[in-house]
Amino acid sequence: MSAVAGTRGTALVIGAGPGLGMSIARRFGREGHRIALVSRTDTRHARYLGELAEAGIEATAYAADVRDRDRLLAVLDTVAERNGSIDVVYYGPAAPDSGPRPGPIESIDAESVREAMELLYPAVDVAHRVLPGMTARGAGGLLFAGGVSAVMPMPSLGALAVLSAALRNYAVTLHAALAGTGVYAGTLTIGGLIERGDIHALVTSQPGRYGDVAHATLNPDDLAEGAWELYTKREHPERTFSNL
Repeated sequence: MSAVAGTRGTALVIGAGPGLGMSIARRFGREGHRIALVSRTDTRHARYLGELAEAGIEATAYAADVRDRDRLLAVLDTVAERNGSIDVVYYGPAAPDSGPRPGPIESIDAESVREAMELLYPAVDVAHRVLPGMTARGAGGLLFAGGVSAVMPMPSLGALAVLSAALRNYAVTLHAALAGTGVYAGTLTIGGLIERGDIHALVTSQPGRYGDVAHATLNPDDLAEGAWELYTKREHPERTFSNL
C-alpha cells in the first residue's frame, strides 16, 4: 500500500526541535502518521510528546546525535523494529551551540569543510539504511532541509555554504535516481530564521548584535505544509522558502 494513501505508517523526524521539526511532526501526524522524534538529548522530549498527544498524534522519541553514527543507526533499527517500517524520513538537524560556525568563505580551509560535512554524512547513512525497505515496498520518502546558500552566494557562511550545496545536490540527484520506484526524495531550501526554533530564539535574544530580524523570519508551519505537498504531490524535487 502506498505510504501516501490508507495507513500512513511511521514518519521519522531527525532534528526534532521546537520550530520546524515539531511543525513537520504535527503536519505528518495530522495525516495519520505515527511520529518518531530524534534529537540530540531527551531534555524536551516529554514536552514534545505531550504536545503531540494533545493533538491526537501517536509519537515516540529517541536521543541521538547524528554525528554518532552507531547510535543514530541503532535508533533507526529500533524504530523500524517497533513500528514495522520507516515510511518517511525528515532530516533537518541544526543547533546554535554545536557544529561548524559561519565564517568568510575566503578564510576557510579543508578542515573547516570537513567539519561542516559531518552533517551531510549522516543524511547519506540514513538514506542508505531506509531506502532498501522503501524501494522493496515501492513507497515512502526522504525529505531534507538545507540552506538557501546552496543556490545563492552567501560568502559570510563559509563552509556552511559548501555543506548546503552538497546536501541539496544529494537530495535532487536522489530524486532523479528514484523516479519510477514509488519512493520520493526532495529538499526544502530555506533562507531565513525559523520561528520558534532555537536559532531564532538565540538571535532574537540579542537585538543589539543582530538587529531587527522580523523581515527574515519564516513560519515553520508554512515550511511543514510545503514539505507535505512535496511528499504527496511528488511533482518537484525542491521547494524554496526565503525572506533573504
